[in-house]
Amino acid sequence: MSFIAMAAALELAAANPKIAPPSPKPVLIVVTSHGQKGPGGAPTGYFLSEVTHPLAVFEAAKIPVEFASIQGGEPPVDGLELDDPVNARYWKSEGFRASMRMTMRLEAVDPGRYAAVFFAGGHGAMWDFPGDGAVQRVASAVYEQGGVVSAVCHGPAALVDVRLTGGDYLVAGKKLAAFTDSEERAVGLDATVPFLLASKLKSRGALHQTGPDWTAKVVVDGKLVTGQNPQSATGVAEAVRDLVLAGR
Repeated sequence: MSFIAMAAALELAAANPKIAPPSPKPVLIVVTSHGQKGPGGAPTGYFLSEVTHPLAVFEAAKIPVEFASIQGGEPPVDGLELDDPVNARYWKSEGFRASMRMTMRLEAVDPGRYAAVFFAGGHGAMWDFPGDGAVQRVASAVYEQGGVVSAVCHGPAALVDVRLTGGDYLVAGKKLAAFTDSEERAVGLDATVPFLLASKLKSRGALHQTGPDWTAKVVVDGKLVTGQNPQSATGVAEAVRDLVLAGR
């Protein structure tokens, strides 16, 4: 839809409340395909609540969602905590399970189709998000076309190598949140992960904003939305929702 056509549709919807405004473009949720914490380490993958809680927010707002992973197909899952009612609801949903069995390969994604990209966390992201060409292409394209780039917990590992057209890191000079060095030490994986995420982002020029360990911390800097830990997943999605709906 062209800008003129979209403006006309919005004006018509305002004049006639029975006419719905145009649907927003989808949000692309990207998850890791990496299933081990280091060589021969414990199983990991994407953290379930960092997908299900945002998905609940987007679905309630009637924002379409699509799924991609680094390798495509069914990604490994971590944090399978089914005492969480949101996790349980989606995990018991055949529609959700089918979507996760058939994630798109990120390399094949057209970023122009999306209003936002959301990089979910889970320790696996620390191994296959950084340095991945498809991650860099999709994140930079969505951002430079005016879309929202978002990530939570270890999801901001996707941002450590993303450069914009001018050559600057996307995160340079931007306020953001990510899994803190303190939280990584608290889970005993500071010597296992390839790098400490918050420190790496700061080395790229990011203005890392820290909340107390294991409490929600969401940072919005323009069209960049990030969160510190699993407790931040819903808040990140709510901020993305608001930006997407405001921009449709």
